[in-house]
Amino acid sequence: MVAELATRPQNIETLQNAGVMSLLRTLLLDVVPTIQQTAALALGRLANYNDDLAEAVVKCDILPQLVYSLAEQNRFYKKAAAFVLRAVGKHSPQLAQAIVDCGALDTLVICLEDFDPGVKEAAAWALRYIARHNAELSQAVVDAGAVPLLVLCIQEPEIALKRIAASALSDIAKHSPELAQTVVDAGAVAHLAQMILNPDAKLKHQILSALSQVSKHSVDLAEMVVEAEIFPVVLTCLKDKDEYVKKNASTLIREIAKHTPELSQLVVNAGGVAAVIDCIGSCKGNTRLPGIMMLGYVAAHSENLAMAVIISKGVPQLSVCLSEEPEDHIKAAAAWALGQIGRHTPEHARAVAVTNTLPVLLSLYMSTESSEDLQVKSKKAIKNILQKCTYLPALEPFLYDAPPNILKHVVGQFSKVLPHDSKARRLFVTSGGLKKVQEIKAEPGSLLQEYINSINSCYPEEIVSKFFPKLQVCALFRKFMRTP
Repeated sequence: MVAELATRPQNIETLQNAGVMSLLRTLLLDVVPTIQQTAALALGRLANYNDDLAEAVVKCDILPQLVYSLAEQNRFYKKAAAFVLRAVGKHSPQLAQAIVDCGALDTLVICLEDFDPGVKEAAAWALRYIARHNAELSQAVVDAGAVPLLVLCIQEPEIALKRIAASALSDIAKHSPELAQTVVDAGAVAHLAQMILNPDAKLKHQILSALSQVSKHSVDLAEMVVEAEIFPVVLTCLKDKDEYVKKNASTLIREIAKHTPELSQLVVNAGGVAAVIDCIGSCKGNTRLPGIMMLGYVAAHSENLAMAVIISKGVPQLSVCLSEEPEDHIKAAAAWALGQIGRHTPEHARAVAVTNTLPVLLSLYMSTESSEDLQVKSKKAIKNILQKCTYLPALEPFLYDAPPNILKHVVGQFSKVLPHDSKARRLFVTSGGLKKVQEIKAEPGSLLQEYINSINSCYPEEIVSKFFPKLQVCALFRKFMRTP
């Protein structure tokens, strides 16, 4: 009855006020097994509801009783008891530590060897919720001998057991390179890699997550994942119907590509860049984020890798994300990635500039509605691109709209290009660019003033003075002084 009432949120407070914890603790000791099981189930449902009730389970000294019975009772009780431990441990590191302190880990690990798949699954759930909080709790799970048994669990035929075992391995590996190495040493990577194409979507996204958590820590660990022959099969997951599978596949590729130019090149050679760009185009929101970041990491490594992103039409797709995505953190990632592509050479910068991305970046940088991170990343991207950009039609609008800290870089680029390009010099006059430069108020002796002087020196004095009366007066004065 209590177990049934505990399934409804509206009953929880009433049950708590009625002192149900002490009643259930007594029922755990009942001689009738089904009553014990039902009492444990009720405790699990209560503890699952919020951390106050989970703490009440700990304070009522129920955990030692559960752990003792877990080793002795039948499979139905084991599942119910493991559910209580899972429900308590999920809320906080402190509650998970209370489970460790009462000696539950050894018993839960023994349950991973149980004949019944349901008991194994329940134990894996509890271990996962303990391990996910921090490195210390994960290490406790490792020290109890859970990892080799979890690797055996992912080889069992039951899909639900495979899912939770993969998820538990992911939560262990995520905290540190040492914990990830423990997962690798247990032989998990080869078995996980073999299941990438499993038709079950939930299992796939847990598998991809586990491989990502291993790959992210170091070059060596990423190489071990690559050596398990995940390419090109992982690229098929980028076309999956399930959004989580797409996102986790992009994350895995990102975590590999970020480490070195060699690993990025391997991804490019496998067709990974083009596949990620297609994936970004087929989804929205946070599903896009790891793919956007992956393109940025690849492009950051070298000119050739950045060009591979450009050739695969990555820039227009990133520009779409920058313009269309409503969330600032996704826009910020796109801005960063575009900056990484455009910062290498004039050719790279032009590939970004021709997509009309620079005005969008400037608008995001200057908008008071943009987050601080978006403003910082937009500003950095603009500077990265401007410092290499020699495509003047993309720069000219900045003469009119850019704030002084950006304007300096724009004028600097004109001062580099105009002395060597006669056609650009003519266009700069007819478009009104030269006139606008004369209107810029620069501090005498400043770098900006030097750039302006350099531009002016490209033109005959009478053309420059036409746009600037002070210069005209100076020119007349100099002409007068030269007259004998």
